[in-house]
Amino acid sequence: MTILITGGAGFIGHTLTNYLLNQGHTVLLVDNFNDSYDPAIKWQHIESLRHLPNWSLLQGDIRDKRFMRQVFQANAIDGVIHLAGLAGVRASLQNPAAYFDHNVNGTAVLLDTMRNAGVKRLVFASSSSVYGVRAGGTFQETDSAEDSVSPYALSKRAAERLCQQHHRLYGLNVFCLRFFTVYGPQQRPDMAISRFIHQLHSGQPICLFGDGRSQRDYTYVDDIVLGISRAIERVKGFELINLGSANPVTLLELIALLEQQTKRRVPLNWFTDQPGDVPYTHADIRKARQLLDYQPTTDLAEGLRRMVISYQQNHVYLPALD
Repeated sequence: MTILITGGAGFIGHTLTNYLLNQGHTVLLVDNFNDSYDPAIKWQHIESLRHLPNWSLLQGDIRDKRFMRQVFQANAIDGVIHLAGLAGVRASLQNPAAYFDHNVNGTAVLLDTMRNAGVKRLVFASSSSVYGVRAGGTFQETDSAEDSVSPYALSKRAAERLCQQHHRLYGLNVFCLRFFTVYGPQQRPDMAISRFIHQLHSGQPICLFGDGRSQRDYTYVDDIVLGISRAIERVKGFELINLGSANPVTLLELIALLEQQTKRRVPLNWFTDQPGDVPYTHADIRKARQLLDYQPTTDLAEGLRRMVISYQQNHVYLPALD
């Protein structure tokens, strides 16, 4: 297949591109290299793909109707994996309008362009944040997702509804994949695990929010990539599908694992809970198993080990692991 990936220069995008190219697909990457984090990191991702055949980069913004129309007119696209948009709960509280512009309006332009081009296969990257605040239990796709606690979550839920509308009105086949805290080598530098590794290696105190008992369903990027690739191959109808590890870990357990992997300890500075954060996530992945043969294989300790090794290869500060 020829697959268009929006946001293709990002953390998940370039990892996914590597995988799809090795599976024999042709990949078109669209990215606007915005400054939500250092664009130089995204360009490094692109450079890492230079040795591979059958891909191309189309630099532009998915909100630009003319640009998107030209992309679809110039290429015979079989399916789209939509990763583009602004990420991050806390940043969305500071600039909610930008999040709706990128995540909702950008998705609307993409959907309209796909409809006019006759492209019928879409995988959309949604988020577990749409479930809102929960105290326990597994998060199931049939649960309510109408009580979002951040503009980011609300923008993702609105984009899901747009996808559903285009399925109903125009026959678009869409799988909306709700990602649960994706981590791995070359994770965005603003995300928690990346920040913690940097703080450990530099001797800075780790800044933590809450009481350490919050739990997250951390999901290794390679497991997410496998789920996405199977989704674009199998997408039919409209489905909401969780992609997680189904194994929540507390914040304090995460820190302990990172201390083991880096062989370092630093002071912990505690702050009150941040607005928009949720205390608990836990993916029910039965639907992903059924539809995608999805089964995460990388446990958190191994995934963190790989992150630390990757960090060491790009920095001179950490001693090599035994």
